[in-house]
Amino acid sequence: MSEETKKAPVIRFKGFFDDWEQRKLKDLALFNPKSILPEEFEYVDLESVSGTTMVSHRTETNGNAPSRAQRLAIKGDVFYQTVRPYQKNNYLFDLPYDNYVFSTGYAQLRPYGDSYFLLSRLQEERFVLNVLDRSTGTSYPAINSNDLAQIEINVPSQTEEQSKIGAFFKQLDNTIALHLCKQRKLNQLKQSLMREILPQSDSFSPHLRLANFRDPWEKHQLKEVLKVNSGRDYKHLDKGNIPVYGTGGYMLSVDGKLSDIDGIGLGRKGTIDKPQYLKAPFWTVDTLFYLTPFPNYDIYFLYTLIQSINWKSMDESTGVPSLSKSVIERVTLTFPVLEEQQKIGSVFKQLDDTIILHQKKVAHLKTLKCTLLNKMFI
Repeated sequence: MSEETKKAPVIRFKGFFDDWEQRKLKDLALFNPKSILPEEFEYVDLESVSGTTMVSHRTETNGNAPSRAQRLAIKGDVFYQTVRPYQKNNYLFDLPYDNYVFSTGYAQLRPYGDSYFLLSRLQEERFVLNVLDRSTGTSYPAINSNDLAQIEINVPSQTEEQSKIGAFFKQLDNTIALHLCKQRKLNQLKQSLMREILPQSDSFSPHLRLANFRDPWEKHQLKEVLKVNSGRDYKHLDKGNIPVYGTGGYMLSVDGKLSDIDGIGLGRKGTIDKPQYLKAPFWTVDTLFYLTPFPNYDIYFLYTLIQSINWKSMDESTGVPSLSKSVIERVTLTFPVLEEQQKIGSVFKQLDDTIILHQKKVAHLKTLKCTLLNKMFI
């Protein structure tokens, strides 16, 4: 019997065998319930939710709040982003407060069953495509709440099965949020350490020195400590195992290389403020410079310094952001002796490796979630 005929997902919890039922969303939740706003509240707009996490909110008063501040949340409400729904920035309000108000850019659903089951169901890719089919607009596709309420979905006939599925995805989302939180805190720690361990402005020494180092730091232009190399077109090369990088990161792999030593990628045109650490061997396209250190300069210390520079302030163009070799070479920075460079570089490499570990974990968990959403719903 096919999956569609038996009306059951591929993966189910043990003990559940009944067919799932087709129901309209309006039968599963109360849409946009009426409410009276408090005099002062925390406002959640369309930029305040990322994925299934609230990342920001701001205090507003009833008289001065945006006109879209209309939807007063109670615990268990699901807020569905009706503008650009493909972003999947949807939120289950699970806080013990009665003063959070959401924008009318969200449809507010007050579920009759398990809230996290419904949130997870709305995140599933086939549902999103269904919504997009009913949306209007191209650049900013949107669906109104009435049309959203009419969409039919398949749900378990037993509320216990809904609850088990909801609890499972809640735990998965919490794990993703935990790694994202650790990643965010590590990035904050890194920025703080960069301010303390690297000299600021015209200073010749940092606020914080590593133990046993007392020698003054010396100022040098970048042309004295590294070489600025140009990327090149790769289209004449065959497929291989050497990575090609552009300003957006890894692109593909080829059978040729530009460098046998590690380098630092820095945008020549386009994205000029996102330095990349390039593990040799590698190839870069013509919009990405690669910087290689001279002897007595530590590559990871240089990478950290390069990240601390406001490259956008050196943009030479009136259109697409651009940097030239000469501008990069003229930048003046302060350097310690090689041994201190290596120690500092090691500190930041360890931090970056830990950040990357959490990034990979988040990417893996998000892929797993996407697969499970597809297998555990119909």
